[in-house]
Amino acid sequence: MPVEVRGQHQVGQAQQLGVALDDDRLGLAQAGSGALTLSHAADNEGIVIWSPAGRTGAATARRERGRFREPRNPSPDKSAGGHGITGFAHSAGGMKCVAGSLGDRFGHRTVFSGGLAVFAGASLWAAYAGDVDQLVAARAVMGVGSALITPATMAILMCTFTGPARAGAIGVFSTSAAVGMAAGPVPAGFPLDHFRWGSVFLVNVPVAASAWVGVAVLVPDFRSPVARPLDPAGMLLSAGGLVALAYGLIRAGQVAAWSGADVWGPIAAGVVLPAVFVLVELRVEVPGFDPRLLARRAFGGGNLALGLLLFAVAAITFYHAFSLQGALGFPPMRAGLANIPTALGALVGAPLAARLVRRMSLRLVCVPALTVAALTMGGYGFLGLRTPFAGIEALLFVQGLSVGMVIGPVTAALIGDLPLEQAGAGSAVTNTVRQTGSVIGIAVGGTVMSIVYRRAIEPSLEGVPAPVREQARASAEQARHVATAAGRPALAQAADGAFVHAMHVGAVWIAAVALLGAVVLLITLPAAGPRPGRGREPDREGARGSVRAGRAGS
Repeated sequence: MPVEVRGQHQVGQAQQLGVALDDDRLGLAQAGSGALTLSHAADNEGIVIWSPAGRTGAATARRERGRFREPRNPSPDKSAGGHGITGFAHSAGGMKCVAGSLGDRFGHRTVFSGGLAVFAGASLWAAYAGDVDQLVAARAVMGVGSALITPATMAILMCTFTGPARAGAIGVFSTSAAVGMAAGPVPAGFPLDHFRWGSVFLVNVPVAASAWVGVAVLVPDFRSPVARPLDPAGMLLSAGGLVALAYGLIRAGQVAAWSGADVWGPIAAGVVLPAVFVLVELRVEVPGFDPRLLARRAFGGGNLALGLLLFAVAAITFYHAFSLQGALGFPPMRAGLANIPTALGALVGAPLAARLVRRMSLRLVCVPALTVAALTMGGYGFLGLRTPFAGIEALLFVQGLSVGMVIGPVTAALIGDLPLEQAGAGSAVTNTVRQTGSVIGIAVGGTVMSIVYRRAIEPSLEGVPAPVREQARASAEQARHVATAAGRPALAQAADGAFVHAMHVGAVWIAAVALLGAVVLLITLPAAGPRPGRGREPDREGARGSVRAGRAGS
């Protein structure tokens, strides 16, 4: 039976396990977006998103309803929060440093198939998770599966294709993640509107199973002629640094003062551990993550620009998700359909850029495209509660178009110019940089939103009872809940206004980060190249020979 939301305890319960709500499921379509992106594109830039700083957007009931179902197996002492999002990304970021080495040693098809199996099994676990801790753990295991898939895919493409075809294949692979991120909420929204919340993860299972069969039948089991050793120290250091930094940034958005050790301690560890990681990798003869590759001007600059772009994309997607389903009150299916222009734009932008790069330099194509992407992100600063829907859709299309024109060609150029023996190491570098950009973008974006929102909502809380005031300060999602429960529509309107203001402030710095990426590309890419697919062709016979040798020795 539905029950009225009354008091801080029930609101807190719903926010702690919002993913278990049957009726109001804000955010789960976006969580499904990330899952579907990984199933189709073997990447996780599209993971969106629960609200950061310990508040879950999945719990937000639509304002016009004052009712929602009591969550099953609530966990009032735990917070899903931003750690539910980043648990996936943390494990993926750390494992990508060793996934390439596993492919070199055991075969990239073997590792790819294993990643699909892990991802599908973890999706089943997530679908039937009984509490927040199980769901976060399942998402972390899904991240491990994703990390096994991504570098193996890149290495297989390097070994399978040559010349312009190789550049095109890498470009399609890189762009598919953006397409999956945008299109994923559509099939995710339908089961959320008609079935239990866990159905969003069940969608992954048949997709992964179909991919597993196709890979087994069609893909040769390439291995690199130079097998890199496993790198557990690098994995622990990189994952530990990413976890610490993301935790510290999320925590900074939860507290009023940053002087506590629970804020600066993790952030300091998040800076020190990656530095130690680089030093360790420099001393390894054949590292899983080779920092020396970043010393190459075009490779290092291109990866930095991609990291900044994915930082900005993750942060602005975070804001957009809560704008649609929180402030505007869209149900999951409608919010999913609203993202279709982004996917269409990416589908148009990637092949368009590939054609242009054949006629012009990479810099001449991608720098203007990244600049336009930055401007579209800054355009969120002009969106409001009464912005025409057509205007939002036009902005999303241009954003998808411009991002698609950058990610595919730049990734193809960076990886395609590496010799085969460095393809695994280069893929690990590129994927780790992109993953790190996405994770930090979510964490920083959520922290900025929390801080600006609290300052903006404060004047509206004068004379409000203390329990209501504390809930309203926490986030716009909680403010809408408590406003409905307490019969204070003015408080819900104030929360919407504060959220929109926070989104406007965030859009400015997000656009600045993306513009910085354009500047990096302008400085580091040569005026006349490099163009995708112009590097030394991969020794595919050597790769196949390494497979035969490995089988003979086993």
